[in-house]
Amino acid sequence: MRRLTSEAEIAEAVAELVALDPRFASVVERAGVIPLRFRPAGYAALASIIVSQMVSRASAEAIWARLETALGNVESGRLLSFAETDLRAVGLSGAKITALRAVAEACRAGLDLEAIAGFPAEEAISALTAIRGVGPWTAEVYLLFSGGHADIFPAGDVALQTAAARALGLAATPQQRQLRQIAEAWRPLRSAAARLLWAFYATERRGAGVLAG
Repeated sequence: MRRLTSEAEIAEAVAELVALDPRFASVVERAGVIPLRFRPAGYAALASIIVSQMVSRASAEAIWARLETALGNVESGRLLSFAETDLRAVGLSGAKITALRAVAEACRAGLDLEAIAGFPAEEAISALTAIRGVGPWTAEVYLLFSGGHADIFPAGDVALQTAAARALGLAATPQQRQLRQIAEAWRPLRSAAARLLWAFYATERRGAGVLAG
């Protein structure tokens, strides 16, 4: 299975993507440098993705910093030792606390998140989404950024939907099902497409004077 775990590997995959779909040529010029954003697989990596659900990047980073300060190390055993009131105090919602605890309990029961990151995508997504509070987006982002999977596309991501519409000149912003269908044409380089579109989205937002989420 191909992996994208370095900036050089990402750049090579993006070049192949442009050859596959020439519409991306202008997107590459406008997106600038595509950040690696790699976090080693494990509980902390998946927890950080759960924390980032449905909030801006700035908010997610602030909550994560407070969680790190509270726990010392963000690991499953430490999180389970904290009361819900303590976790709410760092800014976590009830739903996120439930998910973080469910993942921690699964790890205590023997779930190996490092191993799962190396599973074939469908198998890994099935194992992760079996955990309460972990949906397809969370599982896909984990495999993309902590597993280095080369062919993952989190079509439910609002930023990707917005970026695809602008970058590809679509008449309307595609919803999840439509964007997933569009992305089929980018196999086996869908992770490169996702990374490129996220970078494009961030650049466009900064250009408009808005902090990228």
